Amino acid sequence: MSAGRGQSWGRYPQAAQQLLPVIDRAAALPDTGASLLPHGNGRSYGDSCLNPGGALLMAGGLDRFIAFDPSTGVIRCEAGVTLADIIDIALPQGWFLPVTPGTRYATVGGAIANDVHGKNHHRAGSFGHHVRRLELLRSDGLRVALDDTDRSGLFGATVGGLGLTGLITWAELQLRRVPGPWMETESIRFDSLDAFFTLSRESAADFEYTVAWIDCLATGRQLGRGHFLRGDHARGNPQAAIPSTRPRRSIPVVPPVSMVNRLTLRPFNSLYYWRQPARSRRHVAHYQSYFYPLDGINDWNRMYGPAGFLQHQCVLPPATARDATAELLREISRSGRGSFLAVLKEFGTAPAAGMLSFPRPGTTLALDFPNTGPDLFTMLERLDRIVAEAGGAVYPAKDARMSGALFRQAFPAWEAFASHIDPRFSSGFWRRVME
Repeated sequence: MSAGRGQSWGRYPQAAQQLLPVIDRAAALPDTGASLLPHGNGRSYGDSCLNPGGALLMAGGLDRFIAFDPSTGVIRCEAGVTLADIIDIALPQGWFLPVTPGTRYATVGGAIANDVHGKNHHRAGSFGHHVRRLELLRSDGLRVALDDTDRSGLFGATVGGLGLTGLITWAELQLRRVPGPWMETESIRFDSLDAFFTLSRESAADFEYTVAWIDCLATGRQLGRGHFLRGDHARGNPQAAIPSTRPRRSIPVVPPVSMVNRLTLRPFNSLYYWRQPARSRRHVAHYQSYFYPLDGINDWNRMYGPAGFLQHQCVLPPATARDATAELLREISRSGRGSFLAVLKEFGTAPAAGMLSFPRPGTTLALDFPNTGPDLFTMLERLDRIVAEAGGAVYPAKDARMSGALFRQAFPAWEAFASHIDPRFSSGFWRRVME
């Protein structure tokens, strides 16, 4: 056991807490008297992975594979195994993750606890839809093997449950067949928000993966302009050599000020929008550059400086998505802040895998902002009001400051979920939204 100042990927907030290593899935949970919270590889952005004044169960040591059947693609592993570890083993044998977020360095336990989603939600749903079984260790020593036939509600509370129902020790996943490590992709430059929705509707039926980057500083008729990216797994030899998963570049130190600021954002967004001379470009890409472009820069979160950054990711219902997205973009443009990581996608209609799952039918917009203090928080509150009025939700895994009122409005199953929380488990996020 050691004391430490844990932090999330956004590097805000920071918190003093005990750090308790977990390396044996058969061992009992430590009895320290402090509240507990599982912690994987720290890729959540806000305070859902922090437990100020309590203890973090550092579960990265649970990193062993238990079983893999290359004939069926069923894999069982401990919760601290990363998605990159799974790809390294499974892809040479023709299997890939059924759903993946934008980083391969998340752990399996973290992917379940946040019910992460990817570019193929409209086809495959969220990560939780592909969890066959898991084992949950409760603070009273009870070990429960759960699957989606569980009638107690504990499986549905654990998927997307932010680590509050106990420690996931292992999980069994169903992978998906792929022909190889390559992706057939198309990038289409579009000039308005309406064009995005048209492209998204046209692409959903024919492409497994769809997402868009948008220039959130554009205004007027160009509001919401960007690049629409769609793709599928390309035919190829799954036994072909696969490049190393190690990042090629890094940000070795935290700069004294954020490298993302008003001086750099506008030229970056303009240059990125015009990065390809043709309106449409097709090419074959490796899965790493397609799914995980930021993983190619080690510690990229440092570029936001010592104060870190905050992400605002929301989902807006289909009936209000177009107008509410436009209002969000107008508010951001008026503030002059912008974001070079601005991602827009339409979710599919798959039912939620967990009680607190974020993905639901509608449009999701994700943006990163350097932490400039109270003025940023004021703007984010304005964005929250737009989301609330539209009947939308903010993603707990990316949040560090939304109000309890917005959380409870957006996640009406929170009361049913609360009955499944392990009495010794807590987090900074949960205490904040329950105040």
